[in-house]
Amino acid sequence: MLKIGLVTGEYPPMQGGVGDFSREVAWALAALGHQVHVITHRDAKADPSLTLHPTVRSWNIPALFSIRQLARALSLDIVNIQYQAAAYGITPSIHFLPSVVGRPSAVTFHDLRVPYLFPKAGRLRRDAVNTLARSAAGVIVTNPEDRQTLERDPRIKQLIEIPIGSNITPFATHNGTRNTQYASRWGFADSDVVVGYFGFLNASKGGATLYRALAQLPSCRLLLIGGRTGASDATNAAYAAELDSLAAALDIADRIVRTGYLPPRETTEAFLACDLMAMPYVDGASLRRGTVMACLAHAMPTLTTQPAVPLPELRDGDNIRLVPPEDSVALAAAIRELCDDPSLRTRLSAGALALADQFTWDKIAAQTAAFFATLLH
Repeated sequence: MLKIGLVTGEYPPMQGGVGDFSREVAWALAALGHQVHVITHRDAKADPSLTLHPTVRSWNIPALFSIRQLARALSLDIVNIQYQAAAYGITPSIHFLPSVVGRPSAVTFHDLRVPYLFPKAGRLRRDAVNTLARSAAGVIVTNPEDRQTLERDPRIKQLIEIPIGSNITPFATHNGTRNTQYASRWGFADSDVVVGYFGFLNASKGGATLYRALAQLPSCRLLLIGGRTGASDATNAAYAAELDSLAAALDIADRIVRTGYLPPRETTEAFLACDLMAMPYVDGASLRRGTVMACLAHAMPTLTTQPAVPLPELRDGDNIRLVPPEDSVALAAAIRELCDDPSLRTRLSAGALALADQFTWDKIAAQTAAFFATLLH
């Protein structure tokens, strides 16, 4: 059994997908018998299931040496950095942790977006990410597109693709028909058609396309499930304000309901209050999206956008419905199709549940621990 230090820029109740992932994978690794220490920001709260070290005030150079001291004191076998630039405040220091920490390290890349350094930093921003990948003993990516990017770099020592799972573990699943009891909580009538969206709305997630599709569907209402902006990415707030203006211009604001941040059980209830989910990512569906995985785990009939890199797991009309990115007309037509065809919703629901079984946290944790053992040997 391993002593694992899991470093993450955010952790619940901080809102963000990296924090949710870190909690789920830490729980699953601990369930396998490993000793897990989560090293994170001071805003995280105690987790009775794990040993939590909410010690970091700011992700700067002194924080790296504090993590080094903690890793030594705990005699950690390996340090696993959960990387997404926004989770660390878009700052560069975290990229040097593998060189400082004094223990074997693995980096899990949730995406390959670059940090902010200074105006016109240009190539240096990409070099920071490359430095992190090359200096670690091993790299984990969560999707084929990131794997294809990084496997071209011969200086990366070991690379593996391990998918993510749903950041919400459902207590019940959809069956193609919404639960009217849960729908009534949000003021939906039995005659309403409820389209759901899960997660923060930022520029990459197609919020404007979704709003323009809703404007073409006067009988539909939209349930935005989750917090408005999250804890990490400041650009989310500006984009949310843009969407508010767009909703007013399209005269759809009165058909949009926001749940705000919800605990896991109530999040599942909100999923089940919807007839279907619409997740129109600008850059296409990806298996690195915890929000997609949550839709699958809840067996939701789901519309999303065609992946940028072919994903054979996503089969249009079988376990998901795919439309072109940034095409509100196609999205609206596909929503109508699902609304009018209960048998299609049922088929997508069953297909989603079957696919989700490939991405359970026990399987993800087992693959992760096996990779750590390989690095240590």
